[in-house]
Amino acid sequence: MSQIERDAVASARVFLLALFVLGLVTLTSGLQAASQAPAKETLPGIVNFTRIDSNVAVGGAVSVEALPELKRRGFKAVINLRKASEANANVEAEGDAVRAAGLKYINLPFSASDPYDVAAPQVDLFLKAFADRSNWPVFAHSAQSHRPTGLLVIKRVLEDGSCFLCGQPISQPNAEFLDAFYATDAGG
Repeated sequence: MSQIERDAVASARVFLLALFVLGLVTLTSGLQAASQAPAKETLPGIVNFTRIDSNVAVGGAVSVEALPELKRRGFKAVINLRKASEANANVEAEGDAVRAAGLKYINLPFSASDPYDVAAPQVDLFLKAFADRSNWPVFAHSAQSHRPTGLLVIKRVLEDGSCFLCGQPISQPNAEFLDAFYATDAGG
């Protein structure tokens, strides 16, 4: 066997080993992600109720009849991201009902249809409300659950420094990588 043939066989072995390792990593990542998937529960009176972990749940529109059940399940605070101008929002009545159920009420309204409506101060207030352990477990909601989920993505990236979907740390590429990337056609 010539040197070229030996090199080709060695390259093929390395390639197959790399594929095997990549497959293993993909499989274990998928299993890990599946084991960490949020628990979709049913809570009558709350649209799309989803328990993220033992301290956080998100959901959509809430009926006042569902609030005592949140309290019974151990929740301590409700963060409402709906604006009073939204159809069927009843922000003031919800606040009264939340407090009557013995829960803390936090209203941080912003529009789901206007991406410029949410401002940095609202994000900061949301992050502070989540960081305050006296609010745990906390339930955050909007009309369908999109707004609290989006803010949790921001929290995950800013505070936890990890990818929301995979739970892996977010790394900054080093300068050499960026220089090489932008020197190629791929970099633009």
